[in-house]
Amino acid sequence: MATTATARPELGGLPPADPAPGACPPARTSSPLPLPAGPLLRPAPQAALAADAISTPGRRPAPDYRARLASTALGWPLLRHWCVWVEPPGASGGPDRWQRLWSDAVEQALAQWQQLLPLQRVSDPGSAQIWIRRRRPPLVPAADGRLRASHGRATLSLLQVERNGRPRPEPRVEVLISPGQRPAAIQATALHELGHAFGLWGHSDDPLDAMAAVPGAEPVLRLSRRDRATLLWLYAQPTCFGVAAP
Repeated sequence: MATTATARPELGGLPPADPAPGACPPARTSSPLPLPAGPLLRPAPQAALAADAISTPGRRPAPDYRARLASTALGWPLLRHWCVWVEPPGASGGPDRWQRLWSDAVEQALAQWQQLLPLQRVSDPGSAQIWIRRRRPPLVPAADGRLRASHGRATLSLLQVERNGRPRPEPRVEVLISPGQRPAAIQATALHELGHAFGLWGHSDDPLDAMAAVPGAEPVLRLSRRDRATLLWLYAQPTCFGVAAP
């Protein structure tokens, strides 16, 4: 069953966007969008010009970290309404207790973003733009050639998707959250990776932010003022994603 969570205005969230029960129809067809050669994510000119959002030595931390965000050749990969699927307990095997701990930690992280964004939870992965899976991310090569492990990863794809007979460009994000962590670490990892999924493709320079490039000594379990300010700035920008072709 799908459930809807609308943003709460008293928290400075975005206004609800199409929270009707039919807002997450299944994708009938999908195919990669044609893109120019080069990396999928690249520095965004709009962000690079935001000099007031850059922290410098000897200066107080900037109010947000928009200048550190990346965009795509088609613009900001965000939607005004997201459909989210979370892998249910039992789907990947293993002891029920540990799956429940993982699920509870992920739900706590997702609740933080639900305060700001119109989200709709779905039980059918085919209806979602964000898939959250209970998996250990694969090893990736580091700059020194060694394989590097991580506890979480968000992978972005840009697709042309047909829903209700109308094609539209959409970002699709697969989020992998490793179960091999203590609950607080799972929650912090999920909070960070979901930030990428919702469009924050970049990192903060402050370890107190959920989107910090280098985490602090304690896991961050709540969105900071700078996390919220950056997200709200991002969602005030125009985007072509989620707009059906005429």
